[in-house]
Amino acid sequence: MSIQMKDIQFPSASYEEWKEQAIKALKGKPFETLFTKTVEGVTLEPLYTQEMLVDKLGEQLEKQISTIRSLKATKGFKVAQQIYGKTSSEFFKLLQDSIEKGNDCLTIDSRVSFAWNEENLTQLAKFLTENSFKIYVENENDPISEVLNKLEEPTGNGFIIAKEPITQRASHKLRTVSGNTVPFHNDGANAIQELALSLALASKYAEQEGDFESFTNKFFVNFAIDTQFFSEIAKLRAFKVLWKAFTKAYGVEEAASIPVLAEVSLRSYTKADEYVNLLRAGNEALAALIGGAEYFTVHPHDCLTNPTEKSIRIARNVSLVLKEESYVENVLDASGGSYFIESLTAEFVKKAWGLFLSIEKAGGIDAYIQSGKLQADLNDAYESRLNAVKTRKHSLIGTNIYANPSDEVSTVTNALFAHIKRLAIPFENLRSNYKLLQPSIAILTFGALKDFKPRADFVEGFLATAGIVPEKSGEILNLEAAKKWLENSNYDYVVIAAKDEDAKLLVPALLDTIPEGLLLDVAGKYKEEQEEWQAKGLNGFIFAGQNIVEKLTEVLESLKGVQQ
Repeated sequence: MSIQMKDIQFPSASYEEWKEQAIKALKGKPFETLFTKTVEGVTLEPLYTQEMLVDKLGEQLEKQISTIRSLKATKGFKVAQQIYGKTSSEFFKLLQDSIEKGNDCLTIDSRVSFAWNEENLTQLAKFLTENSFKIYVENENDPISEVLNKLEEPTGNGFIIAKEPITQRASHKLRTVSGNTVPFHNDGANAIQELALSLALASKYAEQEGDFESFTNKFFVNFAIDTQFFSEIAKLRAFKVLWKAFTKAYGVEEAASIPVLAEVSLRSYTKADEYVNLLRAGNEALAALIGGAEYFTVHPHDCLTNPTEKSIRIARNVSLVLKEESYVENVLDASGGSYFIESLTAEFVKKAWGLFLSIEKAGGIDAYIQSGKLQADLNDAYESRLNAVKTRKHSLIGTNIYANPSDEVSTVTNALFAHIKRLAIPFENLRSNYKLLQPSIAILTFGALKDFKPRADFVEGFLATAGIVPEKSGEILNLEAAKKWLENSNYDYVVIAAKDEDAKLLVPALLDTIPEGLLLDVAGKYKEEQEEWQAKGLNGFIFAGQNIVEKLTEVLESLKGVQQ
């Protein structure tokens, strides 16, 4: 008798049954260790079930899903490639090239290295009339804003991003009022803060406009998409739910969809190992596509320094590969119905709406900024995220973990992005400072290979974040050999790597004969021995969870003192 797949049924397990098995698998570790708290203060469960989601949202679940699916302003996923160029001729050459190779939305930052004049503004106007575009301007007096007066009726959609709304030529196809949260993101904002601030900006501009329908026809949002894949999907979905609630507060029952623009986050971009930025960009672009962004900009992996024609092409192709090859574009709300994503979306909606209301209660976004509360909140969010990177609670591949010590940090800085509070900056500064000092550093590996290797590898990776390649002693199997190696060495800084039992014998013996001027650390935590060892001359310890930047900065300062 043949068995058909459709006749096979698998037994379903409840959350409690799963929890019971998970506790057994943890072998004594608390079940709570499976929960994760995000930087937004949201606790992620280890498992999400349909029952949990229904209990949490009830009838709101269907409303949430239908709202998200109904509020998509543009069909598909549009590539919004930024145009670069040191001269006007190079700029227009690259602009034309981008159109021919898949750019759907010409993205231009007005702060170019050449002057905008009558000739090139007229030339630009022709391109903008025939293509969708996104332009960053400083204000209405920005020279490039004159191009708006030269436009014929555009065939595509236009978006003007400025600190305050631009009044020229606003129409349904040319939107000039932006809820641009990217500057807040670059200053440290988390997903919930970005969502709340987008509404706070909308509230301010709606009041300025007076007529809500007129405001809606001019408004759009612009988000930066960070590396937290699922959180960023939920952020974009949550905005649409929040937008419907926002419009309802103005007496509008049927919310009009507004364009959602997005770009990769540059606060996670790095100058060292810059090719990793390509991987981050792909991750963020996919999150934006799944989350429902309609126009997306991928910044080149080397945009922090000097993007090339090749890097610009690769950046554009990141979006094109996802758009043309993944088929996600053909699915409306691809993550809709996921127990995890729906739950996270609802959490973001609840927390962001609460923060938005508190901003409004405080007098609106301008009062919130002027009081200093916004900057304080952004600083707190930035420090929290930065501390997570410094302690490896949050990975920044190629920077705080799996770092390539031979990578160079470019001294060239693209002024367009110099102001961003990038998470890699403290590590890049460490690399530069250690390169200037050029200290001689080694790892004393004591015992058999299998005993010291885990800690030696950890120390090597720890030091690699500052661009340091330590020498290694090789297997040292007894105290006398260790003493002799240390006495005959000519290093500025040595880290001992040994298993606990060996280290407790080795360290006191070495401290009795430590060469003058040598800085000596040991890998591991030795709380009971710490005070005694440091009193005898041990510099300190290297261990998991330690603040890497703080530790290596302290070592650097001590080495400077020794070399002087």
